[in-house]
Amino acid sequence: MTVPTKKQRFQANVLPHLNSAFNLACWLTRSRQDAEDVVQEAYLRAFKFYDGFHGEDSRAWLLTIVRNTFYTWYHDQQKQRQETAFDEDVHDFSAAGTADGNPELLLIQKDSERQLQQALHALPLEFREVMVMRELEELSYKQIAAIVGIPIGTVMSRLGRGRKLLAAILAPARQEA
Repeated sequence: MTVPTKKQRFQANVLPHLNSAFNLACWLTRSRQDAEDVVQEAYLRAFKFYDGFHGEDSRAWLLTIVRNTFYTWYHDQQKQRQETAFDEDVHDFSAAGTADGNPELLLIQKDSERQLQQALHALPLEFREVMVMRELEELSYKQIAAIVGIPIGTVMSRLGRGRKLLAAILAPARQEA
């Protein structure tokens, strides 16, 4: 019986979480192109330090690396913005849906998705990251706490405050409908 190589173990344990890593990076960077760069760098870092990973939750471990890579990238971007004027591109992350072939339902669905995405993007980063990890990636409070490096109570309070802020942002749109 042959022992799997580092590359084979990495591919089996970490590569399956690429979609989660990209999703988190998209929400943090607000740009698909920047998210691709962050995820690529995070995977390079993860592979480099994979021998040091001895845990059971490779997804949480990878998302921690993605988050840390994002903050490194973010701080670099802030330095560049101070030196040069920069306009942030706005991208549409919504997935194509059919709404059962009904154009009116499809339009309503797309508008709701757009409003939710805009509201999530409007959240401060500390709330947006925990909201994405919990609501979109379905991570446990314990996993989020480990990824972000904060106590579980802080995760819960950020989720609570993030949900309240999200509801407040979405309230005017609901009143119009």
